[in-house]
Amino acid sequence: MTTTANPGAAPAAPQRSERYGERYVSRLTKQTYALILAGGRGSRLLGLTDWRAKPAVPFGGKFRIIDFPLSNCVNSGIRQIGVATQYKAQSLIQHIQRGWSSLDGRLREFVDILPAQQRIVEDWYKGTADAVFQNLDILRDYSPEYMLILAGDHIYKMDYGRMLAYHVSTAADATVGCIEVPVEDASAFGVMSVDSNDRVLEFMEKPANPGHIPGKPGVALASMGIYVFNTRFLFEQLIRDADEPRSAHDFGKDIIPHLVPRYRVYAHRFGDSCVTSNGGEPYWRDVGTIDAYWEANIELTRVTPALDLYDNVWPIWTHQEQLPPAKFVFDDEGRRGMATDALVSGGDIISGAAVRRSLLFSNVRVDNRSLIEDSVILPDVKIGSDVVLKKVIVDKRCVIASGERIGLDPERDRRRFLVTERGVTLVTPDRLGQHVHSTR
Repeated sequence: MTTTANPGAAPAAPQRSERYGERYVSRLTKQTYALILAGGRGSRLLGLTDWRAKPAVPFGGKFRIIDFPLSNCVNSGIRQIGVATQYKAQSLIQHIQRGWSSLDGRLREFVDILPAQQRIVEDWYKGTADAVFQNLDILRDYSPEYMLILAGDHIYKMDYGRMLAYHVSTAADATVGCIEVPVEDASAFGVMSVDSNDRVLEFMEKPANPGHIPGKPGVALASMGIYVFNTRFLFEQLIRDADEPRSAHDFGKDIIPHLVPRYRVYAHRFGDSCVTSNGGEPYWRDVGTIDAYWEANIELTRVTPALDLYDNVWPIWTHQEQLPPAKFVFDDEGRRGMATDALVSGGDIISGAAVRRSLLFSNVRVDNRSLIEDSVILPDVKIGSDVVLKKVIVDKRCVIASGERIGLDPERDRRRFLVTERGVTLVTPDRLGQHVHSTR
């Protein structure tokens, strides 16, 4: 479906997905290979990504960030999936092997792990487009009709089948998933302008002065890092880009800006394919900073959070450890095991301690008379007696000594830990003088 002639020509008889329904969308998803780009560090997450790639960072009590795009693929009916890895990928690879090996290879269903192997050039992945280019020989073997390119580091629920149907109905060469963001935040994204049919007229990667949507002052149209391509067309563009010495070999910086004035590139609105519960607002979070990560996790402790993790229609799948139920013990005055407005995971023991407005991952131990408030505690953490933690993120396998007070005195905390502008304290094993496990 490559369009190499007049880019302004009208498409030939576009086929609207409404004429075909679910079976039509199902056929499109079966003809699609999804490649999740999961090789980035995510340096703005500071100590959380010192020993793991950003997509491997735990989220939501039992998941990892990578589980969201993977679950979206499976729930959408896309069962041919690749995950391109690079930076400190061991925990990510282990998680995918243990949690995502249930797809049936006999039905051509799989999750491939694609580390940088220098298959085509003697180099590591140099950019998002290069990560796809270096796996062209593998992708050619599968011969998909469409390629879905996904970022591996965002939290959201999306039916990719709707985006595929939109891509085909517009006779597009490439389709960019987009979301509305405040103009003051848009410099962190690729920003586009579109015509009345949502054909992309201009695309700028992380502009210093992003423009607003006509009629919506203060709001910009931003790329989500989600792309649909006709496969043959994508391969042509990747080969062309690989031969360009001045290119950074990145979709946002190079590929999309090159395509916009020459080919049919359309914007697909996230609101048209997001999955929500009870008519809620579209939910998409870039948890790329410590503050954003803390806030997105703490949001889940609300009575009705914006992200529904209890949705049986569009579940988030993950590696399911076999753990005993959470346990709360002791009911004495001043020594009561309890949790309110909190998420407490399997294997946790709250022993005579109080947990409020907090999220505890699996295998967390909290001892007598300790208080945990507004905090995110990652797996396998041990918290001693008479500890107070407020507005804290505690990384995996930390041991908090009895009597510690963290999150009460920002100046004191800054001498030992990382404290953000919004007052979130990040506690990691190295800052506690404890051994850092290479597999996180």
